[in-house]
Amino acid sequence: MITTHKTTSLQNSLLSARLHDPFSYLGVHREKGRTLVRVFRPHDVNVWIRTTIGYEPMSRIHANGIFEWRGEFPPEMPYRLRIEAKGDTQSVYETYDAYAFPLQISDHDVYLFNEGKLRQAYRMLGAQRVRNSGVDGVRFSVWAPNAGRVSVVGDFNRWDGRIHPMAVHHASGVWELFIPDLPPNAVYKYEIRNRDSGEIVLKTDPYANRYEFRPNTAALTPANGRHDWRDTKWMKSRVDWDWLHAPLNIYEIHVGSWKRHPDGRFYTYQELAQHLLPYVVEMGYTHIELMPISEHPLDESWGYQTTGYFAVTSRYGSPDDFKYFVEACHQANIGVILDWVPAHFPQDTFALARFDGTALYEHEDPRLGFHQDWGTYIFNYGRNEVKSFLLSSAHYWLSEFHLDGLRVDAVASMLYLDYSRKAGEWLPNQYGGRENLEAIDFLRELNIMVHEEFPGALTLAEESTAWPAVSRPTYVGGLGFSMKWNMGWMHDTLSYMHEDPIYRRYHHDKLTFSQLYAYSENFVLPFSHDEVVHGKCSLLDKMPGDAWQKFANVRLLMVFQMTWPGKKLNFMGNEFAQKLEWRVSHELDWPLLEQRQHAGVQAVLRDLNHCYKNIPALHQLDFSAEGFGWIDCQDADQSVISYIRRAKDGTFIIVVLNFTPVPRIGYRIGVPASGVYQEIFNSDSIYYGGSNMGNAGSIVTTPEPLMGLPNSIAITLPPLAGILLKNF
Repeated sequence: MITTHKTTSLQNSLLSARLHDPFSYLGVHREKGRTLVRVFRPHDVNVWIRTTIGYEPMSRIHANGIFEWRGEFPPEMPYRLRIEAKGDTQSVYETYDAYAFPLQISDHDVYLFNEGKLRQAYRMLGAQRVRNSGVDGVRFSVWAPNAGRVSVVGDFNRWDGRIHPMAVHHASGVWELFIPDLPPNAVYKYEIRNRDSGEIVLKTDPYANRYEFRPNTAALTPANGRHDWRDTKWMKSRVDWDWLHAPLNIYEIHVGSWKRHPDGRFYTYQELAQHLLPYVVEMGYTHIELMPISEHPLDESWGYQTTGYFAVTSRYGSPDDFKYFVEACHQANIGVILDWVPAHFPQDTFALARFDGTALYEHEDPRLGFHQDWGTYIFNYGRNEVKSFLLSSAHYWLSEFHLDGLRVDAVASMLYLDYSRKAGEWLPNQYGGRENLEAIDFLRELNIMVHEEFPGALTLAEESTAWPAVSRPTYVGGLGFSMKWNMGWMHDTLSYMHEDPIYRRYHHDKLTFSQLYAYSENFVLPFSHDEVVHGKCSLLDKMPGDAWQKFANVRLLMVFQMTWPGKKLNFMGNEFAQKLEWRVSHELDWPLLEQRQHAGVQAVLRDLNHCYKNIPALHQLDFSAEGFGWIDCQDADQSVISYIRRAKDGTFIIVVLNFTPVPRIGYRIGVPASGVYQEIFNSDSIYYGGSNMGNAGSIVTTPEPLMGLPNSIAITLPPLAGILLKNF
């Protein structure tokens, strides 16, 4: 039995917004053998409760809006209330009392969450449209272990933290409350009072799947209904997809700046499907990679300062709109990869930072928990609930949106405790080393989960160091990623291309060095957004020489990328030699395609993409040394390299690249088979804006061994160009 003193204490806690356990005071109770129902309606005039005999008035026992009803028999549960609301024109409506409903979240799910093993926490936490005791409503749940009180606040309760305090599940730190009759799109946040400091913070829901349009930051209650997916054929075929030996050619885009409406408005996800997809198909790409579309407050962060890890940004439409986009991609045989950011999160006070008044998702110590370069917090990967949060985020995107992979951002910053830190600015691990053991464990768990639960889905690591076995299975000691970005190849290649052709002979090793490690990982060859922004210049402006040479160099660069072992990625604008650096606030400079040279670069990459996709020798053995062989890697004086790309069945393509503007007439190379060779691609074609020098007709071998090969041919090498030869 609750004593009068206790009741008074609970009442005072309620009125002062300090009530830790709302069910201890509100709702149904037994007192002296009778039923007591207590409700708190501070903004209403009168309240009635429906009992076995109809609606009976409740007594106002406190001027601030506490009402009670007492009876011999309990009301039918859950009980309804009739409310007379305050206002200029008083209105009467009916609803259910939130404290008439039991908690729904199971102890088992809470246990898994606390153990870091709940991969679908997004189905437990956040705002869930559910049915409780036969009544429709929204179940709210949030993790805030250091809170003394957590309340759901929104327009529906005048943002008054006293009205809907939540109940906590024992010592788990998980709070829950079911609120009946809430419509879709109701705005809400959590008001959290720290149990030690008394600090009150207003936080958006970390697990929300919808938020207001920026700059507003409240979450929205879920919409009704589910998307009826029509991509069954694609999803079934993906299960058996042999991605190791298949073409993978990724077009990386930023949704807000690929194209815009004439008045500057963003394309919606549905509009993007209508305009982007035909272009991607025509260009011959196999996949689209989206820079982060998880909710973020600042356009200029490009999505990398994520505040909504389970929410499609409202900038471009609703979650259903995004599902429409993915579905359209799959129906066009285009995969979709999402750029995902588990390495850090921003300091925004409305989001994850010091969520319950303490360092919850992040480390308390800035030597572990703060990125000085980016001004962001680092996730505490050793905390089980944080692990459940991040694993669930990855699971959410792959499950709910049928995405085909995750590109994991900034993996290097996760692996090393001393990443971008000076001596004394970091803490070693328990063994005295610089490896972030908790982050390593998390990444392995992530990759195991993805490959177990989503067959055919990829994980791609942006990892810029020599960390071993990034793309090797966890059971052999690897991190378990499908592939790794080859940042070394990218930097070496761009550095080489920046050199004046006169001096390239002195840097020949930058072209050839990557073959020493090319098969140590499953590599993707990226020319990403990071290389065409922040003063790094566009690909075109990186190139030396006059205008003609700049375009020829870009065309040559594309031939090198598309024929070198590894899967491919190009950022939007690269495909037509965008002049300016990428600007997040503007669409690409599409009018440039009216100029012959820019259209020529686009045609080069389009034809190369189709060659790569349709010729097995250019993709089947991307990750195997058997798929590559040097013809000549030592002709530094003339800055020419030549090599063979092979398919599983032994068919091959010969690639010869001339990195100077000097034509080479009668250039002789060895070939592995006798017969007739034909030039199937030439980046110097007049069709691409070149000088149209090349090898028309057939080239017949001579039985002169050369370069360790049994036969040889004499060819014409156009200036600053690459050619592909096929044996017929």
